[in-house]
Amino acid sequence: MSSQAESESKPLLRDVNLYIIFGITLTAVMGVSSIAPAFPTIADSLDVSTERIGLLITFFTIPGIIITPVLGLLADRFGRKVVLVPSLLLFGAAGTACAYATSFDQMLLFRALQGMGSASLGALNLTLIGDLYSGNQRATAMGYNGSVLSIGTAFYPAVGGALAILGWYYPFYLSLLAIPVGIFVLIKLEKTGSSGGLNMSEIFSNVASSLISKKVVPLFVGIFLTFIMLYGGYITFFTILLDERFDQNSFWIGIILSGSSFMTAYASSQLGKLTERFSEVNLIRTAALLYLAIFLIIPHVTNIWWFIIPVVIFGAAQGINIPSILNLLTGYADKEYRAAFLSVNWVVMRTGQALGPYLLGLVYAGISLNATFYAAAIAAGLFVISSFFFMKRDWYIAADVKRIEDL
Repeated sequence: MSSQAESESKPLLRDVNLYIIFGITLTAVMGVSSIAPAFPTIADSLDVSTERIGLLITFFTIPGIIITPVLGLLADRFGRKVVLVPSLLLFGAAGTACAYATSFDQMLLFRALQGMGSASLGALNLTLIGDLYSGNQRATAMGYNGSVLSIGTAFYPAVGGALAILGWYYPFYLSLLAIPVGIFVLIKLEKTGSSGGLNMSEIFSNVASSLISKKVVPLFVGIFLTFIMLYGGYITFFTILLDERFDQNSFWIGIILSGSSFMTAYASSQLGKLTERFSEVNLIRTAALLYLAIFLIIPHVTNIWWFIIPVVIFGAAQGINIPSILNLLTGYADKEYRAAFLSVNWVVMRTGQALGPYLLGLVYAGISLNATFYAAAIAAGLFVISSFFFMKRDWYIAADVKRIEDL
């Protein structure tokens, strides 16, 4: 009996494989969200300039840009465990080592190693769901995993912020949780993935032709700009604004960031109902307009309580935007090459995640803190233009139909 058939022979929530996938997902989102509230404290403790602190995100994400596609191919060739177990152990060891860094440069080295450990996690957790489940079980598992991801991104900032009050290095100890996850993957996870026989030239040919499609490029542009705004304008410089202008400590910064994540979780949970009334393209366009409004508003807020509005709106925009883009990309890709295709999407996301803090850091250093939000608003404006002029709703109707058939 295949691993997929074995998994489907038991109730979904009683399948240990699903909980291991949840552990991988929670590890994948830990690397940034758990330490972001500690950025101001880390900068003070290690005597790092504000414009350089965003390098903790950049150095973490760059390895994923380079090696994720390679790791995806290795996982197809040799099986998921061969890639996942060393990745999780490296993530845990390197992340914990950051707590013992004696200089910022040393910490950046450990963050790069941790990023290597993280590189495969965000792609392979979804791949495992595809390996182990099909039909309605797969759709249900995807929904559960999305909820777990949102809960993680909601709680990690609050937990990391609280730990940072005790000392800047305490949030890095959360990385130790990756080690038992790796042990469970080794011992309990069903063996999945191909053992060989890949036609590499055929995969590259089909993926390459898909990547240059006029239907796919606007979606990649959208996800790239979204991560520029998320990790540059929101996670990095909105955090700095709360510290510099409103004198908030790491705990309250974490609480504020968690608020938008809870809103993202709620909006994502309503996506099925929303798509019954609105096309995914229209939801993406709505989110792009919301991003533009948010980053134009933030520099003008003078009372911290008024941030409730942009924080809630940002969370809602995230909840309708990212799942809509990923649904369209997943539906468009041929299932025979979907893993390789989506690994490229992961690289696009990582590129935006890495460049956002760096580019907006240059704006901060050269102009002002307010200018970083106007720069994020420019990215939002480009997203608006792309979504209205280069995304056509009828392009994706066939993709929607194919996705339903796959489910």
